Amino acid sequence: MTNQRILAHFHESAELKIQSATVLAPHIAQAIEMMFAALSNGNKILVCGNGGSAADAQHFAAELVGRFERERFPLPAISLTTDTSILTAVANDYSYREIFSKQVQAFGQAGDILLAFSTSGNSGNVVAAIEAALEREMRVVAMTGKGGGEIGKMLTDADVHICVPADRTARIQEVHLVCIHSICDGIDVALFGGDVNE
Repeated sequence: MTNQRILAHFHESAELKIQSATVLAPHIAQAIEMMFAALSNGNKILVCGNGGSAADAQHFAAELVGRFERERFPLPAISLTTDTSILTAVANDYSYREIFSKQVQAFGQAGDILLAFSTSGNSGNVVAAIEAALEREMRVVAMTGKGGGEIGKMLTDADVHICVPADRTARIQEVHLVCIHSICDGIDVALFGGDVNE
């Protein structure tokens, strides 16, 4: 029984990734183009999310500042999920809803990009971060699922919405990880061309 349950996780994840590929590929390509343009213009990418999505935010920032699959110069990306003093001060003195938006207001500038993760599309602090980003004339790449929720309704035509066609949080996060790696690879190809093995 245990093996069958484990196999079911693998099969469901693989099937959703294949199903999502065609749907999400054009949006991922838009995100790559937008991020590459911003980075080329000297702008940066701010990243936020909660729980597993906080880990995704840190993962993405690490891939840009460090490297993905090839040696290159560091690219400016900041995860807004990592400074416990800022997070706890803002949550304590203001509200948990503002833990990311205050940082967007502090660090974000016109031309920067906010990469926002929310599997439900309804995370209040991520919604607030997007509001702050749009006020600062930043562009937004949102990674969601479950139909996109409130976030899907607030994005503009200038933003990119990568909405996984699923309702199960774990599966959405697994597809988000493939999206992250696709974006990192796309940025590297835009910078250097060719394949990593060349």
